[in-house]
Amino acid sequence: MTFSILPRSLAGRTAIILLIGFALIQLLGLVIHTFNEINLAKIEEQREVATQDVIIYRHIAFTAPQDRAAMVAAEPRSHGTTVALSDAPPAVADTAELALPARQIMRGAIFAFGIPPQIHPYGLELRMLTAPARYVVSFALPDPSLAPPPPPPPPDQFGMQLMPPNRPFFGRLPPGVEWLTIITPAERPAPWRSPGFATAFIVMTALGAVMIVWAVRELTAPVRTLADAAERLGRDVINAPNLPERGPTEIVTAALAFNTMASRIRRFVQDRTFLLTAIGHDLRTPITRLKLRAEYMEDDEQRMKMLADLDEMESMVAATLAFGRDIATSEAVVRMDLAALLRTILDEAADGDPEHAQKLSFAGPEHLTMQARPLSLKRALTNLVGNALKYGDAARVRLTSPQPKLVQIDIDDDGPGIAPADVECVFEPFRRLETSRNRETGGSGLGLSIARNIIRAHGGDICLNNRAGGLRATVTLPI
Repeated sequence: MTFSILPRSLAGRTAIILLIGFALIQLLGLVIHTFNEINLAKIEEQREVATQDVIIYRHIAFTAPQDRAAMVAAEPRSHGTTVALSDAPPAVADTAELALPARQIMRGAIFAFGIPPQIHPYGLELRMLTAPARYVVSFALPDPSLAPPPPPPPPDQFGMQLMPPNRPFFGRLPPGVEWLTIITPAERPAPWRSPGFATAFIVMTALGAVMIVWAVRELTAPVRTLADAAERLGRDVINAPNLPERGPTEIVTAALAFNTMASRIRRFVQDRTFLLTAIGHDLRTPITRLKLRAEYMEDDEQRMKMLADLDEMESMVAATLAFGRDIATSEAVVRMDLAALLRTILDEAADGDPEHAQKLSFAGPEHLTMQARPLSLKRALTNLVGNALKYGDAARVRLTSPQPKLVQIDIDDDGPGIAPADVECVFEPFRRLETSRNRETGGSGLGLSIARNIIRAHGGDICLNNRAGGLRATVTLPI
């Protein structure tokens, strides 16, 4: 047996594959969303840092140069932020230049906040420290003793005031310019900080799974209907109903093909059954004539042999007619008590064979009801009990329910059993292990065939197994 992690049903496999695909799509969407959240968080953080820094710069720039050191010490700032004044340009050895998008965002946020013309910085440096990550923003503070800063540039098409191209920057400023350097820690992005995100993701995944399962069940329902119809056709060819020819085009086409196939099989079985029963019926007349003629034979011994052969032929014809009737049965299915039926069969067998009455027994529940055709089922079980008595001198019947919705009938005898190679052969029509054609020791060879046809028409089966001390016939039937 090969092992597979996929379910055995088509609906289960389809649902699993679609759910895995849906989960991968959701995961991909989550990854994309996470990257977007990280980018948005970085942009928001850079704007907040730029806004904080420009506020600090305004406070320091409006202060007289001699009071700026005290102002820096008293300036409020966020946790981890450091503010320093220096006469030298900011060191760049341990820093890295910010990426162009980050510089544009921070520079735009600084000048969009609003800096009066008289305190516009002489220079602006935007850099980054690593391990741990920190933003380094350096402003060249204006000095009244130096040349005034040029006027601010007009806003661009996006409403941002950027530094003019001729603004002096680091390394080209006149001596004596103070630098205000603000170092702010960079926080780690938290893309899951929104409490509703996880809930929305779970709800969308659950709804998608429900829709997938529902859609798969709806789409595979015609396959289950087709399987049920095939099962009913296998049980009862004559009375099995046709499939409804409605739904999508493919389903209608499949239903039409199935109904056509069922009609052909039904017609074939009916033709074969009609031919079989017609031959059997027509043979009764010449058999009767031969019996009348045999009565006038003067040789008593020959007359008895001929009458015995004719009786055997008549028995075979009767069995053939019964076989045909069992195939084309139209008996209604009703609710019946199987336990009571088995006890009745054993009582009748004891009445017919009093010598073996002590070897007939029943073990099982007092009552067990099921849907069945009572007369057909009684005939099948009677054949099995009769075979056990005829060939095994005993019939011990045990009724159990090994699984829900399933019953099992075991019929044990005390006979010699049969060869393993003949276990299935005995169910073939007109097949007998006893080949003498003696009515006392053999039969027509149709008893087990009739019994299996009846049991299979009920959705069950019969199997024979040798056991210690005899043979066991096991009948399984759905409740």
